[in-house]
Amino acid sequence: MIEFIIKLHPEIAIKSKSVRKRQTLLLERNIKTIVLRVDSNIDVKNSYDHLTIRYPGDELAIKQQLVERLSCIPGIMQFSEMQSSSFTSLHDIYEQVALVYADQLENKSFCVRVRREGKHTFSSIEAERYIGGGLNQLVSTARVQLKKPDVVVALEVRKDVLIMVRRQYQGMGGFPLPSQSDALSLISGGYDSAVASYLMIRKGVRTHYLFFNLGGAAHEAGVREMSHLIWQKYSLSHKVKFVSVNFAPVVEQILENIDSGLMGVVLKRMMMRAAASVAENLGIKALVTGESIGQVASQTIANLNVIDRVTDMLVLRPLIYQDKQEIVDIARKIGAEDIAKSMPEYCGVISNKPTVNAVLADVELNEQKFNFAVLDQAVQEAKVLDIRTVDYQADQQAHVVTELSELPADAIVLDIRSPEETELKPLTVANHAVVELPFFRLASQFSHLDQTKQYYCYCDRGVMSRLQAVILQEQGYANVAVYRP
Repeated sequence: MIEFIIKLHPEIAIKSKSVRKRQTLLLERNIKTIVLRVDSNIDVKNSYDHLTIRYPGDELAIKQQLVERLSCIPGIMQFSEMQSSSFTSLHDIYEQVALVYADQLENKSFCVRVRREGKHTFSSIEAERYIGGGLNQLVSTARVQLKKPDVVVALEVRKDVLIMVRRQYQGMGGFPLPSQSDALSLISGGYDSAVASYLMIRKGVRTHYLFFNLGGAAHEAGVREMSHLIWQKYSLSHKVKFVSVNFAPVVEQILENIDSGLMGVVLKRMMMRAAASVAENLGIKALVTGESIGQVASQTIANLNVIDRVTDMLVLRPLIYQDKQEIVDIARKIGAEDIAKSMPEYCGVISNKPTVNAVLADVELNEQKFNFAVLDQAVQEAKVLDIRTVDYQADQQAHVVTELSELPADAIVLDIRSPEETELKPLTVANHAVVELPFFRLASQFSHLDQTKQYYCYCDRGVMSRLQAVILQEQGYANVAVYRP
């Protein structure tokens, strides 16, 4: 039996009874949506102040998948792996606890906490003293400490069943989706917009993605990878949109008509105008950006003030006070760093001397020379896609990528999954070499492979393999296709 007890984020626990009930029900529904994809035999129980997940088997792979999924569901502060067993006496309980906890208590302070339900020959305090004393004698380097110990030995005795916490895991916290409505995140594929999107998801905001394409199909493919990663890892329970707007004609207008020093501010104003229109069309009430004060010229207080004047829509900037290194650290923590650092910079406009103190009147005067029909057309032609439909990423590409279920004799399989995936489920293909090369290293390392060979990209669902094959083909490599067994 695999069993986890889930602790709610503290901000949920302090809400009114009705709000807490609603958010707990949302969390229960989201957990079911996600963990039932792991195995249909998993049971989720809502007990008001906590949730319990049980699986009748004990397969290690199932447990690892549950840990991975639960750690990425908004609303879960902490979850604990439990172990249930029967017992015959208080000493029997001590011996079972010692088997689990002895190694964990080396050189640590600890205390024992016991909750009971039912009739027993001992009280909760007596059990704590007996078990704690035994552990203290058993582990010579351990010491009892009742306040703020290194380890809490948490036990529940329910009638004739002993329940132990085997291991505790940290969740992402926040509020369950979609307790805080929807927002549209302006995503570029880099660190800032990825982290901003994650932080809004953590707050219970169902986050959709808006991409302004400045670099063609390869640029869009990379940003889709990032958007798909964040969605799949942190908001898999809900349908969201990926919207792509071709902004190259808008940039051309800016380069031709706007004073050099104001180009960056005007570009951001055009993006805000377009984003507000897209959001209104989708019934979304807020925009999200990854801007941080002082990070670049367009992100000074004066320039942000001028940029925001183009729309009445709420603009959320969760990174506004954070330093770049702090943002990179969060990106690394959430698994977005590798894609972000491999994403090329697609600068729409480059000003020789960008202003850091734009004057609204000067900007509006410059914009009189801009043909807004170009902006309107870009918004009207925006592609609105359902990110849950995984095949859309490949279907939207101009290239036709060869897919084979049976490989030619001399084919080499490129396993482009992340190292975590390959370690959990290694790929073997009879009579064929398999090279593990994560997708985020393909762009820099594919050229080092023997180019006389034919390579077939592989991933579990075929999305990332097709995207990467497209990108490599656009870079001039004709010796790449997709393996779909």
